[in-house]
Amino acid sequence: MKHAEPRNSTYAPGHSERELERLSLQGQLFEPFTRQLFRQAGIAAGMRVLDVGCGSGDVSLLAAELVGRTGEVIGVDRAAAAVDRASQCAQARGAHNIRFLEGDPAELEFDRPFDAVVGRLVLMYYPDPVAALRKLTTRVRSGGLIAFQEIDIANCRSMPGAPLFDRSVELIRRSLGATGARIDQGLMLYPVFMAAGLPGPAMRMDAAIAGGPPSAPFLELVAELIQSLLPAMEQLGIATAAEVDVPSLASRMQDEVVASKGVVISPALVGAWATR
Repeated sequence: MKHAEPRNSTYAPGHSERELERLSLQGQLFEPFTRQLFRQAGIAAGMRVLDVGCGSGDVSLLAAELVGRTGEVIGVDRAAAAVDRASQCAQARGAHNIRFLEGDPAELEFDRPFDAVVGRLVLMYYPDPVAALRKLTTRVRSGGLIAFQEIDIANCRSMPGAPLFDRSVELIRRSLGATGARIDQGLMLYPVFMAAGLPGPAMRMDAAIAGGPPSAPFLELVAELIQSLLPAMEQLGIATAAEVDVPSLASRMQDEVVASKGVVISPALVGAWATR
């Protein structure tokens, strides 16, 4: 299968304090899925791990827990604000086996190879995921592990249909797609791994599903992502702040879901892992 052609991509949500808070909320909701992926892939005590695009540090902190005191995690992000936030979170958690660097881990040089390279929702923002993964693979020792988790946003839906929720998801889909993000990157992981010179990866897929009040955290995440994407939405003519009314959006979506006695389903998180 031919991999996607390189294209321009930016992290449209930005790195405001509010967006970094949203990433932390996202990390809490997705943590069980990433934990299962890492355990199944083989992240274990004593390993040295590189976290690609660490954001607020949630994946790095999870990896640091799994590798324990005898292991080490280095989280890298291009945004200084993200590195600062991640460092503060690690300090607050008392995680001493982790440190954070600013830069692109596909371009940075390290003093020795890693036992594993991991990332969550990061290849979707690289202009060329295959080229990036090929470079990242060189950071891993022979026999080391490569594990990434990416989204398939087509999985995100309501049942029965909740029009406000579905419209909100469509706004996110259009905005991310228009700014170059690959919103189906999860399902592309298999060919991307192979095109990067890796074996065909093992894979798993997870999603959150909730109805009624238990859906509130996920609906808040949807509203906060729209808030972060608003500048891009307005610039692209997709929607205005007045049209989406973010302050009331989560509660209006929840009212809609409760009234329909329905459920909402998150984007699928597709995990893939292979050894070099």
